[in-house]
Amino acid sequence: MKQSHPQDAADPGRVAPTGGGSVNVTDDSDLSERESRWNYALVGSGLGVWDHNYRLDKRYYSQTWKSIRGMAANETADGDYEAWLQLVHPGDRDFVVNAIERQNAGDPDYHVFQYRERHKDGHWVWIECRGAPVEWDETGKAQRVVGTDTDITARKATEEMLAQLSRRLDLALQISDIGVFEADIDHGTVEWDDRLIAIYKLQGVDRLTAGAAWPGRIHPDDRERVLATVKSTVNSETGFHHEFRIIRGDGVERIIRARAAFFIDGNGCRKLIGANWDVTEEVGLRNELQRAKDLAEARNRELEAAKESIEHLALHDYLTGLPNRRYLDKMLEERSALCREGGLALAILHIDLDRFKQINDTLGHRAGDHMLKHAARVLRDSIRGTDFVARIGGDEFVVLCIVDTASKKIATVAERIIRELRKPIKYEGHDCRFGASIGIAIDSGPNLDEKQLLLNADIALYRAKASGRNRHEFFSNAVRRTILTAKRLADQILIGLERDEFVPFYQPQFDARTLDIAGIETLARWQHPEHGLLSPDSFLDIGEDLDVVSTIDALILERAIADRKAWVRQGFAIPRISVNVSGRRLSDPQLGKKLRSLKIEPGTVSFELLESISLDDCDEAVTANLKKLKKLGIDIEVDDFGTGHASIVSLLRLSPKTLKIDRELISHLPQSAEQRKLVRSIIDIGNSLNVLVTAEGVETADHVRILQELGCDMLQGYALARPMPAMQIPAFIRSESWRQPEGAARALQADLRRSVSKTASR
Repeated sequence: MKQSHPQDAADPGRVAPTGGGSVNVTDDSDLSERESRWNYALVGSGLGVWDHNYRLDKRYYSQTWKSIRGMAANETADGDYEAWLQLVHPGDRDFVVNAIERQNAGDPDYHVFQYRERHKDGHWVWIECRGAPVEWDETGKAQRVVGTDTDITARKATEEMLAQLSRRLDLALQISDIGVFEADIDHGTVEWDDRLIAIYKLQGVDRLTAGAAWPGRIHPDDRERVLATVKSTVNSETGFHHEFRIIRGDGVERIIRARAAFFIDGNGCRKLIGANWDVTEEVGLRNELQRAKDLAEARNRELEAAKESIEHLALHDYLTGLPNRRYLDKMLEERSALCREGGLALAILHIDLDRFKQINDTLGHRAGDHMLKHAARVLRDSIRGTDFVARIGGDEFVVLCIVDTASKKIATVAERIIRELRKPIKYEGHDCRFGASIGIAIDSGPNLDEKQLLLNADIALYRAKASGRNRHEFFSNAVRRTILTAKRLADQILIGLERDEFVPFYQPQFDARTLDIAGIETLARWQHPEHGLLSPDSFLDIGEDLDVVSTIDALILERAIADRKAWVRQGFAIPRISVNVSGRRLSDPQLGKKLRSLKIEPGTVSFELLESISLDDCDEAVTANLKKLKKLGIDIEVDDFGTGHASIVSLLRLSPKTLKIDRELISHLPQSAEQRKLVRSIIDIGNSLNVLVTAEGVETADHVRILQELGCDMLQGYALARPMPAMQIPAFIRSESWRQPEGAARALQADLRRSVSKTASR
C-alpha cells in the first residue's frame, strides 16, 4: 500500500527490522545471511513488503508487493498518492483513507485492514494490509511505517463461496423448518440452533441449555425408547433415525422425526450432529392413507363378495327390476345367433305406453313410477318363461320371442298385452288408464340382422302410434316406405322453411247483404319445387310432429300484414285480414312480445282458433295470451264452429268477434231443411251474443241466397272467390266478378272438375 505524507519521495529504501533505534552490525556476512533468509521467507510467504520512511523521504516496495498489483519487477512505483488512491475500489476508498490515517497514528484497531485495489490488467484484487509505525519524532508523530500486503483474493472467493453455501443451507433449513443440534459426547454439552428451540417452543432457554430440557419434552410413552436409542448410538458410535412424540412448551403434542450422524472432530472429540423436524402432518397423512388403503381393501373384498349383485344391477332397471338396454343388447345378439343356427324366427315387440306422460305430469312422478311397475308385471305375466322382456328407457319396453310358427301367435301376445294394460289401475283414489302401442318385426334365416330387426320394430311402432294408438302393427316394406316418405317430407318441410317456400294465399270474405268485401282470410300454401302448390292437408300433420306449425303461422302472419299495407297504399281498403293460429303457438309465453314487435294496427287483424282447441280447458298460458290479443286490438274468430266442442259458456268467456260455420254444415243447405234449421240456430246464437257469423264453403248461388235469407253476416267460398296470391287481389277487386253469381258458379264447376273434391284450408 501507499501512505500519505507531505514529504513523500519516490526513491526506494530498505526494511528496518527494528523500531525507534539503529542496528548494531558485528559481522557483515552474518547480516547478509540473515537478510537473505528474511527475503526468502518473505518471498515464499507471498507477503509484499513496503517501507515508508517519512524522515528520509524514502519508500520501498518489494517485488512481491509489485507482483500482487501486476507490476514488473523493475517497474518503479508511482509516487502520486492521489493517483494511487484512484486505483482503490470506489466502495472502499473512504474507508482506506481513514484506515491509513489511523494506522499511521498507531491505532491498534487498524493494524490490519482489507480493501480492494485494481490490478494492472483491470480486475480487482483483495489486499490485506498489515502495518505499524516503527519510528517517531519527539512529538510522537510517526516518522517511519513498515508493513506487508497480502493478496487474499482467493481466500475472499473461498469465504464468499462458503458464505453462499451457508446461506443456502440456512435457507434450506428455514424453508423445511428443520432444527439442528450438535452434541459433544466427551464434554457432555449439546448446542441447539434457534429453529430447534422454536420447534419445541421452549421458553427461558438458550442454545447451550436447551439440550438439558429435551428429555422432559419427550412424550412419557416414548421417552424410554428414545433415550435407549440415543444411549445405544453413543455406545456404538453410530448415527440414528427415529420418530417420537413430544409435548411442546405450549402443551401441544407433536411428532418429531430425528436423524443424527456420529463423527470425530479435528481435536479428537466424539460428536453427534443431527436434525429434528416436525412431521405431525406428514404422519397424519400417512396414517390417513393407510386407513384409506385398509378401507379400500375391505371394500374390494366386499365388492368381490357382491359381484353377482353388482352385475345384476348393471344389467337391470332399478325401478321395475326388468333387464335394461345393456342386457337387451346382449340377449339380442345371443338369440339372433341361436335363430340363425337353428333355423328359427326371432320376433321383437317394441312397446310404448300411451297416455303415460299425462299421468306422470298430472299425478306426479310417483304415480308414473307406479304405472311403470304395473306395466312391468303385466309384461312378465303376458309372455312365456323363455321370452325376454326389457325396459329400455322412459315408458318403452322390448320383448324378444323365439318362434317357429307364423306371426299369428305373436299377434295374440300383443293383443293380450294391450288388453291387460288398458285395464284401469287404482292409485291414491284415482282410476288411472293408459294403453300401449306395439310395433312387431319378425325375421329368420342366415342373414338375420338383429340391429335392423330392432329398427324395423321401431318403425312399426311409429306406424301404430300414428294410426290411433292402443294397437299393434307388423313391420312391412309398405310401412317402411310410408315412414321413409314421411321422413323425406319432414326434411323437405325444413328445407322449404329455409328457402321461404311457404307463402300466403288469400280468400276474400263478403258482406252477405251488400256483397262488399268485408275481409280476407289468409291461407298457408307450400310452393313445392317438385309438386307445385300444396295445401295444408299435405304437410300439416308432419309439421306438427316437427313443431314448426307455429313457425309457419308466424311467417304467414308477417307476410299478410305486409301485403295488406301494400293493398292500402294502392287504394284498396281491406277492412281486416284473418290468419289461423295453432294451439301450440297460442301457448307460447313469448307470443305477446312477438306480436308487439309487428306493430299491428288495432282492428285490422283477427286470429282464427279451431273449435277443436278446447276452449273450456284453456291453460294459464293460453288464457293470458288471449287477453294480450285483445289488448293489442287483435280480434278472435272461432273457426269450424259446429264440429268441435265449444260450449256457450266458453263462448261467453272468450267473447269472439266472429263464429265461422263449418263447410260441412253449409254444403247441404239447398237439399236439407234440417241443415237450414241448424244453421239458423247458430246464426241466432251469434246474434244473441252480438257475435258476427261467417259461413264457409259457399259454393253455389243457392248457398248465397239461402244464407242471405237466414240472416248470415258474411260469406266465404268458391261461389264468390277462390284463394289467390297477393298480386291477384287488386285485379280481382277492380273486376267485381263475384257480383255475377252465374259466371262465378260456372268457373267454380270447371275448377272443381280439375281439383280434388275439397281443399282443406287454414
